[in-house]
Amino acid sequence: MVQSMMSRAGIAAVLWWGIGISCPAADDAPAEQAAKSEQAAASPQPTSDEYYELMRVFVDTFEQIDRNYVKNVDRRELMEAALRGMLSKLDPYSDFISPGELEHFTEAVEQEFGGIGIQVNWDKEKREIEVMTPLPGSPAYSAGIIAGDRLVEIEGKPVSEFPMDRELQTAIQLLKGEAGVDVKIGIRHSGSDAVEQMTLTRAVIQLDTVLGDTRGTDGKWNYMLDPEKKIGYIRLTHFTRRSAEEMRNALQTLKEQEMKALILDLRFNPGGLLQSAVEIADMFIEEGVIVSTEGRNSRERSWYAKKFGTYSGFPMAVLVNRMSASASEILSACLQDYHRAVVIGERSWGKGSVQNVIELEGGDSALKLTTASYHRPSGKNIHRFPGAKESDEWGVSPDEGYKVPFSDAQTEQWFSNRRTRDIPRTDAPPASEFVDTQLAKAVEYITGALANPEKAPEAPQAQKDEKKPAA
Repeated sequence: MVQSMMSRAGIAAVLWWGIGISCPAADDAPAEQAAKSEQAAASPQPTSDEYYELMRVFVDTFEQIDRNYVKNVDRRELMEAALRGMLSKLDPYSDFISPGELEHFTEAVEQEFGGIGIQVNWDKEKREIEVMTPLPGSPAYSAGIIAGDRLVEIEGKPVSEFPMDRELQTAIQLLKGEAGVDVKIGIRHSGSDAVEQMTLTRAVIQLDTVLGDTRGTDGKWNYMLDPEKKIGYIRLTHFTRRSAEEMRNALQTLKEQEMKALILDLRFNPGGLLQSAVEIADMFIEEGVIVSTEGRNSRERSWYAKKFGTYSGFPMAVLVNRMSASASEILSACLQDYHRAVVIGERSWGKGSVQNVIELEGGDSALKLTTASYHRPSGKNIHRFPGAKESDEWGVSPDEGYKVPFSDAQTEQWFSNRRTRDIPRTDAPPASEFVDTQLAKAVEYITGALANPEKAPEAPQAQKDEKKPAA
C-alpha cells in the first residue's frame, strides 16, 4: 500500500498497503485543478438536506444509546465503532486509525522508531529474549551487545516474569520510546552467567529495507550471492522514503564488484510508498509507463521511466510470493511487462487499489480511504476482487515455467534459515538442510542467461554518476 498524511491545508498522498507519500496539492497546475473540479462536479453529490437528514439519524441514535442503554457506554469507543462500521462496508483496505494506533501505524510506514536497535527472538524454553542482531550504529551496537546475548531484565523487571504469551510484545513496548531518553537493561553475554546492568540512551532507529544475503562482521550487508559468477542479490522488505537511495547504494556496490546479473527478492514485501516503487522501477527500465492510477474524484495519472541512469545490460530475476503486495506488484509487474526481468515464485497477493491517509482530530487520528486503482503497463488487472477465482486475472504471476510454490512448512523453514543468515558473523553461516527452491530457480535462470551471452543484454557500462534524479 502507499500512504501519506493529508492535512486540512490540502496535502494529498497516495498509499499502497500501508506506507505513504505526500505531495502538496498546491503544486498542481491550474488546468489540472480545473479538471479535478469538473470530474468532481460530474459525480452525483448529496444535497445539504440529504446530509442533514442522514447525520440527524446518526446523532439521534448516538444520543439514545448514550442516554438510555442499559449500561454505561464509553462514548469514544462508541464513536470509533461507528466509524469502523461505516468503513467495513467499503473494502478491506479502508480503515480508521485511532489515536492509540497512530504511532504504531507511523512506525510501520516509516520503518523508523525510538529504541536501542536490536532484533530479538523469544526463547520459550529458557524464558529469555535472545539478541539476534544489533543494528550497526545503534546504541546496542555501540554498547557491545552482540548476537547470542540474552536480555534478561528491562527497567528492573525480569523478562521471565512478563505476561505469558506476551513476553516479546512487552519487551518491545518497554524498549521503544522517545529518542534521547535512557532505558535500563540487564544483559547476560554469551558464555557467561553474570548479568551486566546497562543504561542505554534511545536513538532514532531506521530499519534497513534493502538487504543482502548475509552480513559481514561489521554488520554491513553482502549483496553478492555468487562471487564467482558475479550474481548479485538484493532483498527489498518495504518501500519507504529511504528505499530508493538504499537501492542505488546497493547497486553501486555491486557494480564496483563487477556484477553480471541480479536477483531482486520481493517475497514477503507488503508494499510501501508509490514514489519509492516508481523510482526503483525507473532504475531498471529506460522508457515507458511504469504505473498509472485512476479514481472517481482524482485525475488519471501516469509515471514514466527516464533513460538517464538506467542500470541495464544484465539479466534479472524477480522473486515474488503470495505475500508480495501493492508496491511490490507495481515493481514486479513493470519489470515483467517490459521483459526486463523474469518473475519467479508464486502469484502475488493482488492489491491494485490506492489509499489516501487523511488526518482527523488535528492529526491525532487518521482515515485511510481507498480513492483510486492502479494499472500495470500492459493493462492487465492486478486487484483481487472479493470472490475472485484462481482462474481469474489478478496479481502478478510467475513467467511460464517459473512457478515454484512453497508449502507452509517451507515458508517456516525459510524464515528460520533467514534469521540464521541475517546474523553478523566472522565465518560462513552454519550448514542448513533447507533448500530455497525459489531462489535456486532464479539462480538456474540467471546461470543459463549468462551462459548464452548472445541472448543476454550487454554488460553495464560504468558512468561517473548513474543516479536517476528523484522524482
